[in-house]
Amino acid sequence: MDYSHYTTLAITRRGPDDCVLDIQMRALNGKLPTAGHDGHRELAQIWRDVGADDTVRCAVLRGEGLGFSGGGDLALVQDMASDFEVRSRVWKEARDLVYNVINCDKPIVSALHGPAVGAGLVAGLLADISVAARSAKIVDGHTRLGVAAGDHAAIIWPLLCGMAKAKYYLMLCEPVTGEEAERIGLVSLAVEDEQLLPKAYEIADKLAQGSQSAIRWTKYSLNNWLRQAGPSFDTSLALEFMGFAGPDVKEGIASLRERRAPRF
Repeated sequence: MDYSHYTTLAITRRGPDDCVLDIQMRALNGKLPTAGHDGHRELAQIWRDVGADDTVRCAVLRGEGLGFSGGGDLALVQDMASDFEVRSRVWKEARDLVYNVINCDKPIVSALHGPAVGAGLVAGLLADISVAARSAKIVDGHTRLGVAAGDHAAIIWPLLCGMAKAKYYLMLCEPVTGEEAERIGLVSLAVEDEQLLPKAYEIADKLAQGSQSAIRWTKYSLNNWLRQAGPSFDTSLALEFMGFAGPDVKEGIASLRERRAPRF
């Protein structure tokens, strides 16, 4: 498999027999990885390539720079709010991102540090094993932007941390530290910041050395819980993208650009 066409993802091999694929979301702005037009598309597509690559036994997803992911690029968000064709295309990519992670037969490990927001967070929390630095800051910022919490929110948060916690964090956009995320079950494990990558790689190596049929079939079976939640996810995503055609998102974008609280 040739991964050289990816421009927003740095992809290398490591682990036993180079069978662990290390996928790093690039911080093209020098600070945080953000999902622009290309980044959003590539983050959805990569999991199909991972699944089709017979030389890969496990994948690790991580972020470059100050955090795991910084959410959607404001230029992309503006285009989604003003252009029907862009909105339709990104809706399909957002749908594919969730289902491609769920249906990828290879186990995925995520390593979350710093801010974890947006499309990167989708893959980070849908990963089979999510490892967070204790200081990580997980935020689902949809309602702050003026759109419904779509993406991965409805399909995975209630299953991981329960409906009461999911509603609290998703409706209020309250941040969750890595330590708190582990306590409520939102992530698999929280570790000291300096141990994040060593622990994620250790887990990936163990998965790569295990019985591939047993591990992949276990993933497939467990992810049927997520497939059952597909109608809830599809509804949430449709309502999110309906919001991108509404009035509130304009104020949400303006408030982010002006670094102030929104006035809905």
